[in-house]
Parts: sequence; C-alpha cells; structure tokens
Amino acid sequence: MQIQTQLTPQQCVPKIETFVELATEKVLAVHDRWDRQDGSPVITVKGRYTSRSWTDWTLGFFIGQALLLFDMNDDDRLLRLGRERTLSWMPSHVTHTGVHDHGFNNLSTYGNLRRLIFEERNGVNAADLAECELALKVSGAVQAMRYQMSETGKGYIYSFNGPHSLFADTIRSMRSLVMSHQLGHILIGEGEARVNLLYRALEHAETTSIFNVYYGEGRDTYDVPGRVVHESIFNVNDGKYRCPSTQQGYSPFTTWTRGASWVILGFAELLEYLPHADEAEFSALGGRESVQARYERLLRMTCDYYIDGYTCKDGIPFWDVGAPGLVHLPDYQSTDSDPYNPYEPVDSSAAAITAQGLIRFGKYLQAKGDSDAERYIAAGLTIAETLFSEPYLSTDPTHEGLILHSIYHQPRGFDYVPDGSRIPYGESSLWGDYHAVELALLISRMASGQYYSFFDHT
Repeated sequence: MQIQTQLTPQQCVPKIETFVELATEKVLAVHDRWDRQDGSPVITVKGRYTSRSWTDWTLGFFIGQALLLFDMNDDDRLLRLGRERTLSWMPSHVTHTGVHDHGFNNLSTYGNLRRLIFEERNGVNAADLAECELALKVSGAVQAMRYQMSETGKGYIYSFNGPHSLFADTIRSMRSLVMSHQLGHILIGEGEARVNLLYRALEHAETTSIFNVYYGEGRDTYDVPGRVVHESIFNVNDGKYRCPSTQQGYSPFTTWTRGASWVILGFAELLEYLPHADEAEFSALGGRESVQARYERLLRMTCDYYIDGYTCKDGIPFWDVGAPGLVHLPDYQSTDSDPYNPYEPVDSSAAAITAQGLIRFGKYLQAKGDSDAERYIAAGLTIAETLFSEPYLSTDPTHEGLILHSIYHQPRGFDYVPDGSRIPYGESSLWGDYHAVELALLISRMASGQYYSFFDHT
C-alpha cells in the first residue's frame, strides 16, 4: 500500500460531503420501500438491496446509517427514521440469544441514539435515554451468556456455529459487554453467580489474541506475523484448542481480509476504552499496562500486515490473501485495485472497516506521543480517499448501495456475478455501507478538531 503521508482529514472533507449527499437520499429511499416482513437488507443484487437468510445481523447497520448521516447533516428525516425504527424494530435483537452480533446490531442503533442524546443534538428526544441505556445493559448481558471456557482458563463468546467456535468477527461485539459494564450492569447466572461483563470482554479479547492472531513465533508453518484466522475450533469437553478454520475465507491457512478488519477495528476500540476503567478491573490479567501492551503489539502486527502484506497500492484488499486467482496477478500490490479484473474479487467492506481501525489506533498512539501514530492515521485516510472516489463511490442514483465492490461470502457464492464475468463485482453490502458512513463521520469530526467514540459518555 502506498500511504499518502501528507493527506489530512480536512482534505478528505469535499469527497465526504459528496458521499453524504448521495447516501442520504439512497438510505431514505431504501427505508421507504423496505417491508420489515422481508427480513433485513443484506447485499445488493443488480443494484437493489435484498435480504439473505443466515443470521439477522445487518438490521442495526440499516437503521444505524440513518442516525450517523443525521449526525453529519442534521436532516430531521434521518433522525425520525433512525429513532422510530430503533425503538420499534430493534427490541427483539436486545434479547437475541442465538448470535454473536450484539455489538453490530445494538451499538449501531441504541448506542448511536444514546450518543446523540448526550451531545444534545437538535431534535433528539432526551426522554429516550432510559430506554436506550436499558437496551444496552440487557444486550451486553445477553451477549455475555454465549460463553465457553478454553484450556487457558479464560473463555470466549462463541459464534452462532456453537460453543466450539471462536470467530475473529466477535471482537467488535465486545463493545456491547463493555458498554453494559460501564452503565453499571452485571450478568447474574446460575446460583446467583455474578459475572463482571468487562472482565468477560477482556477474557474474550485475550483468547482471540492468543488463538486467532499470529505473531511469527513459530506456532506452525503458516505463522506469518499479523495473519488472522477467521475461526478457532475448540474441544468443548476439555477446552483444548484443536485447529484453525474458516467460514468465509479461502482456507484456515490464509487470511480472510474482512476477518482481519474486524480484529483491527475491534481491538482499536477496546484500546480506546481501557483508560475509562478502574485499574482493579485488570488485576486478573496482569494490570492495565500489560493489557494495553498486548493489544498494541497485536495491532501493530495486524495493521502492518494489512499495509505492507496484502493490499493493492490504493489500500483495497482482495477478499482473501490466499485467493487462488491471485497467482494471475503477481504485481497487484504495486498497482491500484481493479475490481473488474477477471480473477478474484476485491472487498471494499474490509477496507472501510480497516480504515477506521487504523485511524483509531493511530489516534490512540498519537495521545501517547508514539512516532508511528501518523503512519496509521495516514493509511486510514488514504483508504478513505479511495473509497469515497469512483469506482468505489456509488454515484448512480438507481443503485441503492453507497460503496461498491463489497463481498459477502465468496466460497458459498452469495454474491451476484454479472453476465459475462467470472467473479462478483459492482455490488454493495449493509456492513460495508454502514462502516463507510461511520468512517466518514470519524474523519469529519477530526477535520473540525473533534473526535468521538462510543465510550465518551460513560
């Protein structure tokens, strides 16, 4: 990746303003036509958002987009839509016991609405605060119930596949546990056992860092520093680690790039939170400084691997580092990405998620006076410049997506392949679009000398 080292948030603003203008009308239009009985929109097919059965993990992104866009343009239509559908459509997700997606669905809706209330934005109903906070308390506790112990003596929040399965993705749902904890909530289990939700989130992060991230220390022959495996498999009888696996990547021995993006953003957000907690909370994990040092090390490796290891020159990755068709593109890292190439699809959604993680990690390091901070921030801004430009910016008003060339599930063929092509391209996803809007808000705040995180009002 070629980082534009002189790029500033202010220079990104014109493209972000164009993006927000396009996104506002598209988001309103899709909400206007969407029938909740059809499930939740997931990906576009021929430019039109459609549902896709698996788990209902994108509804929060669908609604949350409206709240984020309101944050940037004060359009009352977006606030009304985001508020009404959060309060009417999301309650069942607060108590959804069957998924690992609470950080996606509920922080993107109740969390964003709560933040707007604390920021005293015009038109926001402060009376909604109690409902938002109750929802966030319950959501974190419900998510924490999906708990399995590992051989290390520390557990993890298992995926919808079952207790044997630890997903890289789930690290970003740990913010649901953290938020619940910060609001003073606990999980009470069998025999009146009281579970500290922050500690459970930190346990999950610790287990993810040990088993889903590689450090080049001779773990196995595929131990590349910064490599991320999508899924780790455990024996549920004794908690022993068995093997790496993947659901959406090419193989357990390559990096599915969206899985790596969740790790980068999820750990960066946890680093932002750690200063808010009491030192005593970290005693069982070696202290706050020890936890911070482990997260920093993990993020340096995963971020450097993204920047130097597998993206195109403009910061866009292919869907998997080991995608077999890349043998036909031996020089792809030295050229800008080509989403229309005939061999392998790129994944703009992985780029959108990673860009925010790079910036958040960079801002964390900046506050410490670390010399690497500007590199990571500039890398995130470079990716944003690519995403908010064609061919990634969706400028066609008839195409309902915001950012093009996202991939859902390449191995299972979930993505639309245009006639005459061997690979999918030209479509959007709710998580890609949502995280592009979240990225736009973050950079816009930075351009005006501000910053935000979900933990600012705890």
